[in-house]
Amino acid sequence: QVHLVESGGDLVQPGGSLRLSCAASGSTFTITDMAWYRQAPGKERELVAATKNGDATDYADSVKGRFTISRDKALDRLYLLMNNLKFEDTAVYYCNAHSYNTGWGRVEHWGQGTQVTVSS
Repeated sequence: QVHLVESGGDLVQPGGSLRLSCAASGSTFTITDMAWYRQAPGKERELVAATKNGDATDYADSVKGRFTISRDKALDRLYLLMNNLKFEDTAVYYCNAHSYNTGWGRVEHWGQGTQVTVSS
């Protein structure tokens, strides 16, 4: 199986930057697409940014131009560079991955999340 661990969440002032990391372990060779989600208090979990195995990317409208998702397949790492952070970016950020092989089929994996708090 695949195990995901997020890191990098912190308290940051508006306009600041953070770089989130997701370390994947286990059967990482089975991973296809990966993504970052976030969930604010009282809100449903939403997609922030996604990257396919072919390196195509997709971003939520609220973060376009500010966030950058990248994946280092050689190191089994997924990153989210967040610039010009706003109060509304405050949330728990989750790493997500989809994997597939003929043995277990299609499986979705989640990390435990890392807290990002934007406050003055």
